[in-house]
Amino acid sequence: MKIKLRKSVIFLLSVTVLAPIVLYTNTLGAYLASSSSRNEFIEDVSTFTFAGEVRPLNVLPQESSAALKEPLGVVYSENLGDSSSEGSNASSGENAHINRQLAEEDGISSLSNLSSGGNTIRQVTDQEHEVALEKKEEYTRETELIGKVNEAEQNKAKREIGSRRSKGKSERPPERTAVVKDNLGEAGSEKQNERMILPDARIRQLKDQLIQAQLYLSLSVTRTNPQFVRDLRLRMKEVLKVLGDATKDAELPTNALERLKAMDQTLSRGKQLEDDCASSVKKLRAMLHSAEEQLRVHKKQNLFLTHLTAKTVPKGLHCLPLRLSTEYFMLNTSQQRFPNEEKLEDPQLYHYALFSDNVLAAAVVVNSSITHTKDPSKHVFHIVTDRLNFAAMKMWFLANPPGRATIQVQNIEEFTWLNSSYSPVLRQLGSPTMIDYYFKNRHAESDSNIKFRNPKYLSMMNHLRFYLPEIFPKLDKVLFLDDDIVVQRDLTGLWSLNLRGKVIGVVETCGHSFHRFDRYLNFSNPLISKTFSPRACGWAFGMNIFDLNEWRKQNITEVYHKWQNLNHDRLLWKLGTLPPGLITFWNRTFALEKSWHVLGLGYNPNVVQKDIERAAVIHYNGNLKPWLEIGIPKFRNYWAKYVDYDQVYLRECNITP
Repeated sequence: MKIKLRKSVIFLLSVTVLAPIVLYTNTLGAYLASSSSRNEFIEDVSTFTFAGEVRPLNVLPQESSAALKEPLGVVYSENLGDSSSEGSNASSGENAHINRQLAEEDGISSLSNLSSGGNTIRQVTDQEHEVALEKKEEYTRETELIGKVNEAEQNKAKREIGSRRSKGKSERPPERTAVVKDNLGEAGSEKQNERMILPDARIRQLKDQLIQAQLYLSLSVTRTNPQFVRDLRLRMKEVLKVLGDATKDAELPTNALERLKAMDQTLSRGKQLEDDCASSVKKLRAMLHSAEEQLRVHKKQNLFLTHLTAKTVPKGLHCLPLRLSTEYFMLNTSQQRFPNEEKLEDPQLYHYALFSDNVLAAAVVVNSSITHTKDPSKHVFHIVTDRLNFAAMKMWFLANPPGRATIQVQNIEEFTWLNSSYSPVLRQLGSPTMIDYYFKNRHAESDSNIKFRNPKYLSMMNHLRFYLPEIFPKLDKVLFLDDDIVVQRDLTGLWSLNLRGKVIGVVETCGHSFHRFDRYLNFSNPLISKTFSPRACGWAFGMNIFDLNEWRKQNITEVYHKWQNLNHDRLLWKLGTLPPGLITFWNRTFALEKSWHVLGLGYNPNVVQKDIERAAVIHYNGNLKPWLEIGIPKFRNYWAKYVDYDQVYLRECNITP
């Protein structure tokens, strides 16, 4: 009976202990042989799959897979050195205790032989299996070692592991560690950059707090808490006082941080009162929409007022021509004449054409030009103005003669050849539709842009540049100058330029996309699209040298008249002189070097300072003229230094810098 019982126990142990171990080692060896990554190792060996279902090992004590780190029992052991001997001895002692307990319960003394039966296991485990287990045991000991030491000793433990891995026991390549370190370094650098404090960081915080405070005041829930409202308004006043005109944190007072913290505490109370995020978002959107609408309205008002100011004559400039006209009509006939009249038609001299009704602006153009000429006696200035300012213009240059230079002032009313039968633009300017466009309250929607309604477009003075050969029939070359320019360099060299058969010398302005032909012309019209390129480079009126001989030879005036007749209904371009200039002189322009003519001082505050200083001519094109209060302050001195504010007529009209 005892013999049968012993055989039954041995058979049971063989099935429940040895067979799973053999199956485990074979399965593990096959798995490790096919796996290339230690991270894919199956750690939970308390269960195995048999015929599609999971069954536990009956002999080994069971633990949950979440708490189980390693299978109990050491299949293969090796001396790990001092750093891991403690963990190894503990594991071996625990396994020995389990084996003794099993032998006592079953009364089998041969279980100890089974537990130490390394020969049997080694027979069913090949060399590849041993290597795989060695790697797994090494990884296990490393994990236990790192887990047992405290935070201060982790670096030392990792160094020990690294030294062992460098001897060939580690599966992770050293290159990967280096890459990880590099990546960590890059990430650290990025985080450091993100942590860089902006110079106005605290100012932004305070402004954000003000926005939040306004939002809380607009919520209905806060109105039921008057104490919170009072506190919030008090904090807002304190923050506004702290902010003042500061643009950097360094400009804030010393109590700024205290005010920030106090506001933050008050806002925290508001968060407790209002937890409805959807309502807050709705309020913020409404505030944003309202702010955008107000901004749009203010921009529109600003644009209108700017154009209105540009069109309005300041009090001083209105006084000046009246005062000068009074003085002029007090002169006798001989005193009203300019000297050197014989030079007016001499083609060997340098002739300027200036068309203006602004006495002070014309004076600056003449003064700045003469200041930089080497021989003023060879320079002749032809000024054409309207009947209203004719006497004032003559009186200014009679009272302030331009040295040895020659001056001529003409009245446009004296050009009897310039009439509506000859000039289509003059005929159009006097048409009922044009008058209705400017003086009726109801404007065409297609011309909603306010700049197209500038009254200067009604003045024939603006179109005289297209009649230069008629105005100067005996001259070969003329330099045209606008009255809103300042000359900073001698312009004599322009008359000696070879224009190579072109009619006009220009400075091109197509450095930006909005200075090309499609900006000024209507390319939806086939007359325009078939003749011109929308990407053709634009150029600027304001300082242009004209070859009048080529003009006459190529019959440019007739080209201008042809296109003006085609544009009688303003469908090819809107009003102005640049669009017809681009068309009239198409393929007839000679490009000058850009330093001859720098534009934008009347609308662009970001014109490069070096470009201004190197320029022969600077142009205040735009609405912000230097003689107006709305002029850009930093550019005004370039113009003002050619005005003698001590002149008696300027003092009487209170015209000051």
